[in-house]
Amino acid sequence: MTRSNPRGPGHRSKRPTRRQRSQAQRTAQQNTSAANAVHQPDGVRLQKVLADAGLGSRRACEQLIADARVEVDGQIVTELGTRIDPETQTVHVDSMRIVTAPDRVYLAFNKPAGVVSTMDDPEGRPSLAEYLRDRPERLFHVGRLDAETEGLLLITNDGELSNRLTHPSYEIPKTYLAQVRGPVAKDVGARLREGIELDDGIARVDSFKLIDSTPGRALVELVLHEGRNRIVRRLLDAVGNPVDRLVRTHFGPIALAEQRQGKVRDLRPDEIGELMQAVGL
Repeated sequence: MTRSNPRGPGHRSKRPTRRQRSQAQRTAQQNTSAANAVHQPDGVRLQKVLADAGLGSRRACEQLIADARVEVDGQIVTELGTRIDPETQTVHVDSMRIVTAPDRVYLAFNKPAGVVSTMDDPEGRPSLAEYLRDRPERLFHVGRLDAETEGLLLITNDGELSNRLTHPSYEIPKTYLAQVRGPVAKDVGARLREGIELDDGIARVDSFKLIDSTPGRALVELVLHEGRNRIVRRLLDAVGNPVDRLVRTHFGPIALAEQRQGKVRDLRPDEIGELMQAVGL
């Protein structure tokens, strides 16, 4: 029986070529260099930071690192022994920012009508504090909803994110469902998109949709990034469709969905990442 020569002509060697070995060596050196650049000897293991942020088990987070899907301070890290400072270093997974500071809080609240958007009301009206009594952190709301408007309100202790979400330059869209007195004229959407002159200047919507209509009443959806006081109510008043009920259903990428009225929930890691991505964090 004749055995083939593993070095003979036509035999495909399983050993990597010199070029492949050289490339693997360069990649390993780069990965080690990146890990060394961000490594904090007294820090927390990267896979633990990821697991604590809600990205899965330690084993699953180790796989994220091994698959080169994790960046620390802009450097891709694949070394499982890497330690970081979660308070000061930024972490991205698949290019999405991950919140690693353990004291950060991000909440979604479905505000009922009659609740004022403040942590303490001197007039004794129902306020946000009644729904956040069990939270030890010092929290604040992102923007506000007027007392009679219902729906999605974001609450956090992350000042930088809050400031960006409410700053006009980032143009974060908010979606509202409004029950109005009808009928709604055919040109209302065009007028609202073009802009309406209010007492504090021109305001316009990004989009307008008639959802449903019955005699004397209609349901409409508006999307706008304006943040002026009672802006939706004032716009609809100006076009002859006063609001009977108003609900905010979306704040940027965050949706109210099936969240019950009066309930507070923690935002998921992917929702927080999408918020941060929307404002360039």
